[in-house]
Amino acid sequence: MTPRIGSFHPNGAWRRRFWERDWFARRPAEGEVAMNVEVRRRRQRPVPLPVSAEHVASEAENLATLLRTQKLVVEYVPIGELTPAPRAIRGASEKQIHLLMGRMKEQGFLIPALVDEAGRLIDGNARIEAARRIGLTEVPVIRLRHLSDVQKRALTIAIHKLPELREWDAEAFRVELIELIEIDPDILDLTGFEIAEIEIITDGPPEKKPKADPADVLPDMTGVSVVTRLGDVWDLGNHRIACGSALEPIVYQILLGSAGVQMVFTDPPYNVKVDGHVGGLGKVKHREFAMASGEMSRPEFVTFLKTAFERMAEVVVDGAILFTCIDWAHLAEMLEAGHAVFDELKNIVVWAKTNGGMGSLYRSQHELIPVWKKGTASHVNNIQLGAHGRYRTNVWTYAGANTFRRGRMEDLASHPTVKPCALVMDAIKDCSKPGGLVLDPFGGSGTTLIAAEKTRRHARLIELDRAYVDLTIRRWEKLTSRAAVHAETGLTFAETAAARAASSASPATNSTTRSEETSHGE
Repeated sequence: MTPRIGSFHPNGAWRRRFWERDWFARRPAEGEVAMNVEVRRRRQRPVPLPVSAEHVASEAENLATLLRTQKLVVEYVPIGELTPAPRAIRGASEKQIHLLMGRMKEQGFLIPALVDEAGRLIDGNARIEAARRIGLTEVPVIRLRHLSDVQKRALTIAIHKLPELREWDAEAFRVELIELIEIDPDILDLTGFEIAEIEIITDGPPEKKPKADPADVLPDMTGVSVVTRLGDVWDLGNHRIACGSALEPIVYQILLGSAGVQMVFTDPPYNVKVDGHVGGLGKVKHREFAMASGEMSRPEFVTFLKTAFERMAEVVVDGAILFTCIDWAHLAEMLEAGHAVFDELKNIVVWAKTNGGMGSLYRSQHELIPVWKKGTASHVNNIQLGAHGRYRTNVWTYAGANTFRRGRMEDLASHPTVKPCALVMDAIKDCSKPGGLVLDPFGGSGTTLIAAEKTRRHARLIELDRAYVDLTIRRWEKLTSRAAVHAETGLTFAETAAARAASSASPATNSTTRSEETSHGE
């Protein structure tokens, strides 16, 4: 008997089924065969059953019942009753614990720890350790009684892992930090971010080659009448400048009150005669500084610097850093004065300029900046050897005012030894915090104040030369489009200028004004 087709014949249906199930399963399908196989696979996929409204309502009711029966309750328990998890999958650093301690002292224990029914920690080991160290005897906890042991362990892992999956909104975060700085800069210590990290977020990373800053271009003061008088104190937003002597304690008292200075950046006169030594021999000429402009002997200059340093040391906080600029020829005098007053010479920075200046044997292309510390407390260190993006050495390369660039003649005409704003800004960022007080007792053209404005610090300046006080004010007003206000009268700088111009035009006050100007060293 001949076998039926499809049962035993070599070309029958059983052979076709074998090829489809075995051979095609082991080899990738191609062309028309692939299309036919994919169609069959789609036909074999299970079709999801429709979900009825009654089913959805039932599931929602079950979930609501679960949430009601497992309602979370915060309770306070003695800290000694809590035990750590048998296996710490993620340890806490000392830095984290210290940050938590600071936040708890300021705001309390805000996030309850998660524990099981026996008081064993599921989450919150670092918070409990911080609470122990600050002396808390009771802490808030939430007991999770409805979880199995496996669920508790998985929850611990998820608590540590899930925050890593979130991303920062860079612009929103930047704006948030800037607003916090403006409202309460001290609150930044509770965020967990270092100051260097925060300032990279708000301002960007430090520039390896600082670009020309429009803030370095000084207003042209040629033919402009001097407004400020000796003893005037001006408020410039968060900053203040007093026209007076850096050697007089009363000036510091008026300027600062009881507030402590976090950092000093100052450029005292070098006891060098300006004429013929500063600014070249061309058309730009400068008048001499009000004091220490070449008229002092070496012992007198040391005494001058020592007295100024003593005034600074009286108003800075414990651990403050002080930057004091000097040239190579008078470094010895400054070191002698500084060692007599301050507690430590931290370093000597070299400001390497991009262009040489005046000189005898060699043209001078650098200035020196001794870095002092007053006190024994830890100083503000936002560098930390570059740990948070601020890579800094003791050689600072910035263009000097005599570099060929736009605005150089205005700078040289307005002040003979102006410092670039970027240099002072970087120094301020190195050793102070946003909102901190930065003092400059030899204010000059106001670069320290401008740098403080741009780095969200609060500057306090003293300057004896009335014209340089005016220059600082006009410079700040140009940068911010705001008006400086006289601390005593409440009049703006422009209003004061108009009032004094009208007063000086009166014959009855002319002689008084002239004698006053003469007494100011003008």
